Amino acid sequence: MTQGRRQVPLLRTGCHECAYVSGRTARLEFLAPTTPLSETRYRLLLEQGFRRSGPYVYRPACPACSACQSLRLPVEHFRPRRRHRRCQRDNADLHVTPRRPALTSEHLDLYQRYLDHRHPGSTMADPDADEAQGFFTAPWCATTLLYEFRTAPEGPLLAVAVTDILPGALSAVYTFYEPNAERRGLGNLAVLWQISEARRLGARHLYLGYWIPDAPAMAYKAGFRPHEVYDGRQWHEVG
Repeated sequence: MTQGRRQVPLLRTGCHECAYVSGRTARLEFLAPTTPLSETRYRLLLEQGFRRSGPYVYRPACPACSACQSLRLPVEHFRPRRRHRRCQRDNADLHVTPRRPALTSEHLDLYQRYLDHRHPGSTMADPDADEAQGFFTAPWCATTLLYEFRTAPEGPLLAVAVTDILPGALSAVYTFYEPNAERRGLGNLAVLWQISEARRLGARHLYLGYWIPDAPAMAYKAGFRPHEVYDGRQWHEVG
């Protein structure tokens, strides 16, 4: 692939079972780990359907399936639906504080409870501090922040939205939250907060990662409208 005027080599994984759609075969292509990266270069890669996991930048390259589509929100055009406004009202008591991405024991405890509830028995289970830090951050991205959601500035930690602040865009890396507070809709609240933050910072887009129409766990992403999806060649607006 081409990055600016430079040819960037891509590597591919072997084929494996898709984690999102039963019975389908998945494969990823990714940048060689030695590829020089920066926040600006990564934002250009997001525009081409890539995403990062820790320092590794990848995108789907499945042999017979194109269900995974990158989804982003043009934040200036977003209009909240009734359920979004209700979510904001239900969480009006929360305080949000940005932190540098150095995970504390409090972060790790919440992350573990979240994984135990949402992804029991998965390959993500029982991460240690170094694994979690490596998953959320990248050495070439110095602008990653942890947005902490609490009932008071020093109150219990309810949610953390890990976010890359990039030139002209924000990228939602991962959000984890208190399983016992699911009625608050903290996952949706994190997206609403990031939309507001993107507007405040003058960014054009909030990238939400991949979306698969047939994957129930991803359905919430398409509820933020208008949004844009990438078909492998260009972005299309969905009103």
